Amino acid sequence: MRTHRKIAALGAAILLLAPLGAAAQQERGGVRTETQEREASAADTGWLWNILGLVGLLGVLGLRKGHDEDSYHPSSIE
Repeated sequence: MRTHRKIAALGAAILLLAPLGAAAQQERGGVRTETQEREASAADTGWLWNILGLVGLLGVLGLRKGHDEDSYHPSSIE
């Protein structure tokens, strides 16, 4: 019974708050945001970020473990 009340309250909150989210996405008097300006610009630097990501992935390959006896084990002096 308590679960049904929680679900009903959550549904009512969603229905009441949904128009507020839609109103927040309206135009702001014709002034474009910085993101809209960046998307509209002709400069495409996506390839630069892709190359940087590939270099980062190559760096991660250096963290692989080679084999079980990859560490220094000093021998005891007898």
